[in-house]
Amino acid sequence: MNPATREQLMKVSTATLCTALFKRGLRNQFIQDVRPLNSGLPNMVGEAFTLRYMPAREDLNPISVFLDRDHPQRKAVEQCPEGAVLVIDSRKDARAASAGGILVTRLMKRGVAGVVTDGGFRDSPDIAKLGFAAYHHRPSAPTNLTLHQAIDINVPIGCGDAPVFPGDVIVGDAEGVIVIPAHMADEVAAEAVEMTVFEDFVQEKVLEGRSILGLYPPTEEQSRTDFATWRQAKGR
Repeated sequence: MNPATREQLMKVSTATLCTALFKRGLRNQFIQDVRPLNSGLPNMVGEAFTLRYMPAREDLNPISVFLDRDHPQRKAVEQCPEGAVLVIDSRKDARAASAGGILVTRLMKRGVAGVVTDGGFRDSPDIAKLGFAAYHHRPSAPTNLTLHQAIDINVPIGCGDAPVFPGDVIVGDAEGVIVIPAHMADEVAAEAVEMTVFEDFVQEKVLEGRSILGLYPPTEEQSRTDFATWRQAKGR
């Protein structure tokens, strides 16, 4: 990812990014029903590295499978690149965990930017204390083998009804997680920064008591002039 794009995406909200993608005809990029374990962290930004689960078959998922160094869940944790986001397709099923505190800690120590699942994490109180970006649907104590069989890594997946391709740009904030197609990340990030500056201006004016009519969106010349003056004064 372009370092400038990463820096821009650290400063914008998933809500603004949703609007920028909507303008381009993309309506299904927000991962549904996931939330941060720690909402006080900076934005999570990184390229997607994926892990896919399928329904577990009992004879193939005894606890001993974790001794296999080629187990896809273990491989994903050890191979997810520094600065990337591990995105897990758990079929929106949080009845068993997608991962737990030890694996998430390993991701953090390896320099991964964050982890997202449309299922749940076990050890979630411990994960919440790590200062590491982690998003899930809800806590889940049972081990993943109870219901999930890790079957593949770094392939296209669905996560919370959003399509995720390896290398897509993942952004998470206190509200949730959005997936930006890799080929449009630079232009979307740049537009989102401009949108954020304007929305900050609008918020300030609304707090002063101004009507949104003619202001948001700016359909009057006075609004555009006021914005230009405000922007110059703020140095933005």
